[in-house]
Amino acid sequence: MNVSARLGRTVRLGLPAAILLLLAAPRVTRAQSAADIVRRVVGNELWYSDHDHARWMYADDYKSPAKNLVKLIIQTPNGDLSEIIRNYGHTPSPQVHRADMARMKRMVNDPSFRAQQRQNERHDDQQAQNLLKMLPDAFIWQIDSRGNGRIRLSYSPNPSFSPPTMSSRVLAAMSGTMVVDERQMRLEDLFGRLDKPVEFGWGLLGHLNAGGTFQVIRSEIAPSEWQITGTHVHISGHILFFKDIGDQEDEVTRDYHQVPDGVDLEKARQMLLDGEVAKTLGVSDPFAH
Repeated sequence: MNVSARLGRTVRLGLPAAILLLLAAPRVTRAQSAADIVRRVVGNELWYSDHDHARWMYADDYKSPAKNLVKLIIQTPNGDLSEIIRNYGHTPSPQVHRADMARMKRMVNDPSFRAQQRQNERHDDQQAQNLLKMLPDAFIWQIDSRGNGRIRLSYSPNPSFSPPTMSSRVLAAMSGTMVVDERQMRLEDLFGRLDKPVEFGWGLLGHLNAGGTFQVIRSEIAPSEWQITGTHVHISGHILFFKDIGDQEDEVTRDYHQVPDGVDLEKARQMLLDGEVAKTLGVSDPFAH
């Protein structure tokens, strides 16, 4: 899954993920200004998102107030399949496993279900890209340090920026840091914090509390192949007068291996059920046949 898609869920609360594609192809030349670095880095990321079609299998550890799961995920051209192998630190109950198998089977056999999943992903991608285009103008960037192959930049809200949407208001209220791999001009780490409360409808429709944070961590899992390996979102507030909201999510992905060519959804399902994915990743699958 490309960087925009993986960050789409984070952007639902207006959190930055990538920027406008400003380059026709990635470059590795030395940028001189903070703004130039930001434009080149995210331009590279979006270029690779459009041109890199490698598929991966990996383990995904996800925690929120409502869930604590470890899943095995395998990507295919027609969508991703996953299997829950741990639930709150234990083997999933028969009920949880049956529901998981039913969802996997539906993904393989139900074209309308797959279409809905793809539509949701496209919506997240579009929202992300709309916000990405605002980043150069929404923030004031500066270089904090440069050495050991990395560039550390910091950003703060641009007082002259007028956010056009509710999501962009959240974006514009943040400050934080970005770490860049200087040789490849690729994004390694992006951190942000809400500097002040964000109100919607003068507070009647809701608000997000100051101090909320997010962090996206990316790793080079193979030469010139970068993936998000950590996402941490901790934001609270309320919406629609009385309902408390809290987006408290921590997700870590690991043990990436490339999926062989020709693996479709049915083959991916069989690889999960037979334990081939677990064996490749070096993890234990309690349900492997």
